[in-house]
Amino acid sequence: MTVTIKDVARLANVAPSTVSRVIADSPRISEETKQKVKDAMEQLGYHPNLNARNLASKSTQTIGLVMPSSKDVGFQNPFFPTVLQGISEGAQEKNYALHMTTGKSEKEILEAVIHMVQGRRVDGVVLLTSRVEDQVVSYLRTRKFPFVLIGKPYKDIEEITHVDNDNVRAMKEATDYLIQLGHQQIAFIGGTKELIVTVDRQDGYEKALQEADIPVKGEYIVHEEFLREGGQEAVRELMALKKPPTALVVADDFMALGVLNTLDELGIRVPDDISIVSFNNVLLAEMAKPPLTSVDINIFELGYQASKNLIQLVENEKEPTKRLIISHRLVERSSCTELNTARIGKDLI
Repeated sequence: MTVTIKDVARLANVAPSTVSRVIADSPRISEETKQKVKDAMEQLGYHPNLNARNLASKSTQTIGLVMPSSKDVGFQNPFFPTVLQGISEGAQEKNYALHMTTGKSEKEILEAVIHMVQGRRVDGVVLLTSRVEDQVVSYLRTRKFPFVLIGKPYKDIEEITHVDNDNVRAMKEATDYLIQLGHQQIAFIGGTKELIVTVDRQDGYEKALQEADIPVKGEYIVHEEFLREGGQEAVRELMALKKPPTALVVADDFMALGVLNTLDELGIRVPDDISIVSFNNVLLAEMAKPPLTSVDINIFELGYQASKNLIQLVENEKEPTKRLIISHRLVERSSCTELNTARIGKDLI
Protein backbone atom coordinates (compact mmCIF):
# COMPACT_ATOMS: atom_id res chain seq x y z
CA MET A 1 0.00 0.00 0.00
CA THR A 2 1.30 3.47 -0.91
CA VAL A 3 2.29 5.69 2.02
CA THR A 4 0.89 9.23 1.77
CA ILE A 5 1.53 12.60 3.41
CA LYS A 6 -1.60 12.02 5.48
CA ASP A 7 -0.11 8.82 6.90
CA VAL A 8 3.07 10.68 7.87
CA ALA A 9 1.04 13.51 9.42
CA ARG A 10 -1.04 11.04 11.44
CA LEU A 11 2.02 9.28 12.86
CA ALA A 12 3.82 12.57 13.62
CA ASN A 13 0.62 14.08 15.06
CA VAL A 14 0.81 17.16 12.83
CA ALA A 15 -1.25 18.59 9.96
CA PRO A 16 -0.56 17.37 6.39
CA SER A 17 0.37 20.96 5.48
CA THR A 18 3.12 20.81 8.12
CA VAL A 19 4.57 17.70 6.48
CA SER A 20 4.60 19.53 3.13
CA ARG A 21 6.44 22.46 4.71
CA VAL A 22 9.02 20.13 6.23
CA ILE A 23 9.62 18.54 2.81
CA ALA A 24 10.09 22.05 1.38
CA ASP A 25 12.49 22.86 4.27
CA SER A 26 10.40 25.85 5.36
CA PRO A 27 12.14 28.08 7.95
CA ARG A 28 8.78 28.54 9.67
CA ILE A 29 8.85 25.00 11.04
CA SER A 30 10.81 24.38 14.25
CA GLU A 31 13.73 21.95 14.22
CA GLU A 32 11.90 19.79 16.77
CA THR A 33 8.86 19.44 14.51
CA LYS A 34 11.04 18.84 11.45
CA GLN A 35 12.82 16.00 13.21
CA LYS A 36 9.53 14.47 14.37
CA VAL A 37 8.18 14.49 10.81
CA LYS A 38 11.44 13.11 9.38
CA ASP A 39 11.37 10.29 11.92
CA ALA A 40 7.81 9.44 10.87
CA MET A 41 8.81 9.50 7.18
CA GLU A 42 11.70 7.14 7.87
CA GLN A 43 9.56 4.80 9.98
CA LEU A 44 6.91 4.55 7.26
CA GLY A 45 9.43 4.46 4.38
CA TYR A 46 7.89 7.57 2.83
CA HIS A 47 9.77 9.29 -0.02
CA PRO A 48 8.36 12.59 -1.32
CA ASN A 49 7.60 12.85 -5.02
CA LEU A 50 10.03 15.68 -5.77
CA ASN A 51 9.33 15.56 -9.50
CA ALA A 52 5.65 16.26 -8.98
CA ARG A 53 6.39 19.03 -6.54
CA ASN A 54 8.94 20.59 -8.85
CA LEU A 55 6.51 20.44 -11.79
CA ALA A 56 3.88 22.25 -9.75
CA SER A 57 6.32 24.96 -8.66
CA LYS A 58 7.99 25.18 -12.12
CA SER A 59 11.29 24.38 -10.43
CA THR A 60 13.76 21.76 -11.62
CA GLN A 61 15.52 21.56 -8.23
CA THR A 62 18.72 21.31 -10.29
CA ILE A 63 21.89 23.40 -10.49
CA GLY A 64 23.78 23.71 -13.78
CA LEU A 65 27.58 23.49 -13.74
CA VAL A 66 29.56 25.05 -16.58
CA MET A 67 32.95 23.36 -16.87
CA PRO A 68 35.92 24.68 -18.88
CA SER A 69 36.47 23.36 -22.39
CA SER A 70 36.59 19.56 -22.47
CA LYS A 71 39.83 19.75 -24.47
CA ASP A 72 41.28 22.05 -21.84
CA VAL A 73 41.96 21.51 -18.12
CA GLY A 74 38.45 20.65 -16.96
CA PHE A 75 38.88 16.93 -16.58
CA GLN A 76 42.59 16.83 -15.75
CA ASN A 77 43.42 19.39 -13.07
CA PRO A 78 42.78 18.20 -9.46
CA PHE A 79 41.23 21.60 -8.67
CA PHE A 80 37.97 20.62 -10.35
CA PRO A 81 37.11 17.36 -8.52
CA THR A 82 37.64 19.18 -5.22
CA VAL A 83 35.52 22.20 -6.11
CA LEU A 84 32.81 19.86 -7.43
CA GLN A 85 32.74 18.09 -4.05
CA GLY A 86 32.01 21.43 -2.39
CA ILE A 87 29.30 22.32 -4.91
CA SER A 88 27.71 18.90 -4.49
CA GLU A 89 27.57 19.14 -0.71
CA GLY A 90 25.98 22.58 -0.83
CA ALA A 91 23.40 21.31 -3.31
CA GLN A 92 22.60 18.13 -1.38
CA GLU A 93 21.83 20.13 1.75
CA LYS A 94 18.88 21.69 -0.12
CA ASN A 95 17.96 18.57 -2.14
CA TYR A 96 19.24 19.99 -5.43
CA ALA A 97 20.68 17.82 -8.17
CA LEU A 98 23.59 18.77 -10.46
CA HIS A 99 23.60 19.04 -14.26
CA MET A 100 27.04 19.42 -15.83
CA THR A 101 27.80 20.83 -19.27
CA THR A 102 30.90 21.70 -21.28
CA GLY A 103 32.12 21.77 -24.89
CA LYS A 104 35.23 21.60 -27.04
CA SER A 105 35.28 25.37 -27.59
CA GLU A 106 33.91 28.55 -26.04
CA LYS A 107 31.26 28.63 -28.76
CA GLU A 108 30.12 25.08 -27.95
CA ILE A 109 30.00 25.88 -24.23
CA LEU A 110 27.82 28.93 -24.90
CA GLU A 111 25.47 26.87 -27.08
CA ALA A 112 25.22 24.23 -24.35
CA VAL A 113 24.37 26.86 -21.74
CA ILE A 114 21.72 28.42 -24.00
CA HIS A 115 20.18 24.97 -24.51
CA MET A 116 20.25 24.31 -20.77
CA VAL A 117 18.67 27.66 -19.85
CA GLN A 118 16.04 27.88 -22.59
CA GLY A 119 15.08 24.25 -22.03
CA ARG A 120 14.51 25.05 -18.32
CA ARG A 121 16.72 22.15 -17.34
CA VAL A 122 18.17 24.02 -14.37
CA ASP A 123 17.14 26.73 -11.91
CA GLY A 124 20.53 28.43 -11.84
CA VAL A 125 24.12 28.06 -12.99
CA VAL A 126 27.56 27.91 -11.35
CA LEU A 127 30.44 28.99 -13.60
CA LEU A 128 33.68 27.27 -12.56
CA THR A 129 36.07 29.72 -14.23
CA SER A 130 36.21 33.46 -14.82
CA ARG A 131 37.44 34.63 -18.20
CA VAL A 132 38.15 37.93 -19.90
CA GLU A 133 35.12 38.95 -22.03
CA ASP A 134 33.12 35.84 -21.12
CA GLN A 135 30.18 35.32 -23.51
CA VAL A 136 28.42 32.97 -21.08
CA VAL A 137 28.37 35.65 -18.37
CA SER A 138 27.01 38.18 -20.85
CA TYR A 139 24.27 35.79 -21.96
CA LEU A 140 23.18 34.90 -18.42
CA ARG A 141 23.06 38.57 -17.42
CA THR A 142 21.00 39.45 -20.49
CA ARG A 143 18.54 36.68 -19.64
CA LYS A 144 18.55 37.71 -15.96
CA PHE A 145 19.11 34.05 -15.16
CA PRO A 146 20.48 33.23 -11.67
CA PHE A 147 24.19 32.39 -11.66
CA VAL A 148 27.22 32.48 -9.39
CA LEU A 149 30.79 32.79 -10.59
CA ILE A 150 33.76 31.05 -8.98
CA GLY A 151 36.43 33.69 -9.49
CA LYS A 152 36.37 37.45 -9.97
CA PRO A 153 34.29 38.88 -12.82
CA TYR A 154 36.18 40.68 -15.55
CA LYS A 155 33.84 43.67 -15.23
CA ASP A 156 30.70 44.79 -13.35
CA ILE A 157 32.08 43.24 -10.16
CA GLU A 158 29.43 44.85 -7.94
CA GLU A 159 26.61 43.40 -10.05
CA ILE A 160 27.62 39.72 -10.11
CA THR A 161 27.56 37.34 -7.14
CA HIS A 162 30.93 35.61 -7.04
CA VAL A 163 33.08 33.49 -4.74
CA ASP A 164 36.81 34.04 -4.93
CA ASN A 165 40.11 34.25 -3.09
CA ASP A 166 42.09 37.45 -2.79
CA ASN A 167 44.46 36.18 -5.44
CA VAL A 168 46.49 39.38 -5.64
CA ARG A 169 47.22 39.26 -1.92
CA ALA A 170 47.81 35.50 -1.90
CA MET A 171 50.41 35.65 -4.67
CA LYS A 172 52.05 38.71 -3.13
CA GLU A 173 52.45 36.79 0.14
CA ALA A 174 53.88 33.78 -1.71
CA THR A 175 56.41 35.97 -3.51
CA ASP A 176 57.24 37.86 -0.29
CA TYR A 177 58.01 34.51 1.32
CA LEU A 178 60.70 33.83 -1.28
CA ILE A 179 62.07 37.36 -1.02
CA GLN A 180 62.44 36.90 2.75
CA LEU A 181 64.52 33.80 2.02
CA GLY A 182 66.94 36.03 0.11
CA HIS A 183 65.73 35.38 -3.44
CA GLN A 184 65.59 38.19 -6.01
CA GLN A 185 65.71 36.23 -9.26
CA ILE A 186 62.11 34.99 -8.90
CA ALA A 187 60.13 33.80 -11.94
CA PHE A 188 56.35 33.54 -12.34
CA ILE A 189 54.68 30.57 -14.07
CA GLY A 190 50.99 31.27 -14.61
CA GLY A 191 48.01 30.01 -16.60
CA THR A 192 46.63 31.55 -19.76
CA LYS A 193 46.09 35.31 -19.83
CA GLU A 194 42.38 34.84 -20.62
CA LEU A 195 41.77 33.69 -17.04
CA ILE A 196 41.20 36.40 -14.42
CA VAL A 197 42.95 34.29 -11.77
CA THR A 198 46.14 34.48 -13.86
CA VAL A 199 45.86 38.25 -14.20
CA ASP A 200 45.38 38.70 -10.44
CA ARG A 201 48.19 36.38 -9.42
CA GLN A 202 50.63 38.02 -11.80
CA ASP A 203 49.58 41.37 -10.34
CA GLY A 204 50.39 40.11 -6.82
CA TYR A 205 53.77 38.79 -7.98
CA GLU A 206 54.71 42.09 -9.58
CA LYS A 207 53.58 44.12 -6.54
CA ALA A 208 55.80 42.05 -4.25
CA LEU A 209 58.83 42.62 -6.47
CA GLN A 210 58.14 46.33 -6.83
CA GLU A 211 57.76 46.86 -3.08
CA ALA A 212 61.11 45.08 -2.59
CA ASP A 213 62.75 47.24 -5.30
CA ILE A 214 63.37 44.17 -7.46
CA PRO A 215 63.01 44.75 -11.21
CA VAL A 216 60.15 42.93 -12.95
CA LYS A 217 61.73 41.06 -15.85
CA GLY A 218 59.57 40.03 -18.79
CA GLU A 219 61.66 36.93 -19.45
CA TYR A 220 60.83 35.70 -15.93
CA ILE A 221 57.08 35.68 -16.66
CA VAL A 222 55.73 32.63 -18.52
CA HIS A 223 52.13 31.67 -19.34
CA GLU A 224 51.03 28.10 -20.09
CA GLU A 225 47.98 25.88 -19.58
CA PHE A 226 47.11 24.76 -16.02
CA LEU A 227 48.52 21.31 -16.81
CA ARG A 228 51.62 19.32 -15.92
CA GLU A 229 52.81 19.75 -19.51
CA GLY A 230 52.41 23.51 -19.11
CA GLY A 231 54.78 23.48 -16.16
CA GLN A 232 57.29 21.37 -18.07
CA GLU A 233 57.39 23.74 -21.03
CA ALA A 234 57.59 26.83 -18.83
CA VAL A 235 60.50 25.69 -16.69
CA ARG A 236 62.53 24.52 -19.69
CA GLU A 237 62.19 28.01 -21.11
CA LEU A 238 63.23 29.63 -17.83
CA MET A 239 66.19 27.33 -17.17
CA ALA A 240 67.51 28.01 -20.67
CA LEU A 241 67.96 31.71 -19.85
CA LYS A 242 71.48 33.10 -19.56
CA LYS A 243 70.62 34.02 -15.96
CA PRO A 244 67.99 31.50 -14.78
CA PRO A 245 65.87 32.18 -11.69
CA THR A 246 66.76 30.93 -8.23
CA ALA A 247 63.10 30.66 -7.22
CA LEU A 248 59.70 30.10 -8.83
CA VAL A 249 56.12 30.99 -7.96
CA VAL A 250 53.86 28.58 -9.85
CA ALA A 251 50.16 29.43 -10.07
CA ASP A 252 48.97 25.81 -9.80
CA ASP A 253 50.13 22.57 -8.12
CA PHE A 254 49.49 20.50 -11.24
CA MET A 255 51.81 22.77 -13.22
CA ALA A 256 54.32 22.59 -10.38
CA LEU A 257 54.40 18.79 -10.68
CA GLY A 258 55.56 19.20 -14.26
CA VAL A 259 58.13 21.75 -13.09
CA LEU A 260 59.54 19.25 -10.57
CA ASN A 261 59.70 16.48 -13.19
CA THR A 262 61.63 18.63 -15.63
CA LEU A 263 64.03 20.04 -13.02
CA ASP A 264 64.85 16.48 -11.99
CA GLU A 265 65.58 15.59 -15.63
CA LEU A 266 67.88 18.61 -15.87
CA GLY A 267 69.75 17.63 -12.72
CA ILE A 268 68.57 20.75 -10.86
CA ARG A 269 67.84 20.07 -7.19
CA VAL A 270 64.85 21.42 -5.28
CA PRO A 271 65.30 23.28 -2.97
CA ASP A 272 69.13 23.28 -2.99
CA ASP A 273 69.42 24.87 -6.44
CA ILE A 274 65.97 26.43 -6.83
CA SER A 275 63.00 27.08 -4.50
CA ILE A 276 59.34 26.67 -5.48
CA VAL A 277 56.04 27.95 -4.08
CA SER A 278 52.87 26.74 -5.80
CA PHE A 279 49.10 27.19 -5.43
CA ASN A 280 45.96 25.21 -4.47
CA ASN A 281 47.48 22.76 -1.94
CA VAL A 282 45.84 19.68 -3.47
CA LEU A 283 46.98 16.23 -2.33
CA LEU A 284 49.69 15.93 -4.97
CA ALA A 285 51.48 18.96 -3.43
CA GLU A 286 51.98 16.97 -0.24
CA MET A 287 52.93 13.81 -2.15
CA ALA A 288 55.40 15.49 -4.51
CA LYS A 289 59.17 14.95 -4.19
CA PRO A 290 60.05 17.14 -2.44
CA PRO A 291 56.66 18.08 -0.90
CA LEU A 292 55.63 21.48 -2.23
CA THR A 293 55.18 24.64 -0.22
CA SER A 294 51.75 25.66 -1.49
CA VAL A 295 49.06 28.27 -0.93
CA ASP A 296 45.89 26.57 0.33
CA ILE A 297 42.93 28.41 -1.24
CA ASN A 298 40.19 26.28 0.38
CA ILE A 299 38.94 24.83 -2.90
CA PHE A 300 36.13 22.83 -1.28
CA GLU A 301 34.78 25.98 0.41
CA LEU A 302 34.82 27.86 -2.91
CA GLY A 303 32.47 25.24 -4.36
CA TYR A 304 30.31 24.93 -1.25
CA GLN A 305 29.69 28.68 -0.99
CA ALA A 306 29.02 28.92 -4.73
CA SER A 307 26.17 26.39 -4.67
CA LYS A 308 24.82 27.63 -1.34
CA ASN A 309 24.59 31.21 -2.56
CA LEU A 310 23.21 30.21 -5.96
CA ILE A 311 20.33 28.39 -4.25
CA GLN A 312 19.66 31.52 -2.20
CA LEU A 313 19.45 33.51 -5.46
CA VAL A 314 17.13 30.92 -6.99
CA GLU A 315 14.78 30.82 -4.02
CA ASN A 316 14.73 34.56 -3.36
CA GLU A 317 14.85 36.90 -6.36
CA LYS A 318 15.49 39.80 -3.97
CA GLU A 319 18.68 38.22 -2.61
CA PRO A 320 21.42 40.89 -2.77
CA THR A 321 24.53 40.57 -4.91
CA LYS A 322 27.47 39.26 -2.88
CA ARG A 323 31.22 39.16 -3.13
CA LEU A 324 32.48 36.28 -0.99
CA ILE A 325 36.23 36.11 -0.36
CA ILE A 326 37.49 32.73 0.87
CA SER A 327 40.56 32.74 3.11
CA HIS A 328 43.94 31.34 2.10
CA ARG A 329 47.11 30.27 3.92
CA LEU A 330 50.66 29.35 3.00
CA VAL A 331 51.50 25.72 3.85
CA GLU A 332 55.27 25.39 4.28
CA ARG A 333 56.91 22.15 3.18
CA SER A 334 60.30 21.19 1.74
CA SER A 335 60.48 22.95 -1.63
CA CYS A 336 61.96 26.23 -0.38
CA THR A 337 65.17 27.22 1.35
CA GLU A 338 67.32 30.29 1.85
CA LEU A 339 69.21 31.44 -1.21
CA ASN A 340 72.54 29.69 -1.77
CA THR A 341 74.60 32.79 -2.52
CA ALA A 342 77.45 30.70 -3.90
CA ARG A 343 75.26 29.88 -6.89
CA ILE A 344 74.16 33.41 -7.80
CA GLY A 345 74.94 34.12 -11.42
CA LYS A 346 75.99 30.54 -12.07
CA ASP A 347 74.41 28.68 -14.96
CA LEU A 348 72.50 25.76 -13.44
CA ILE A 349 72.35 23.72 -16.59
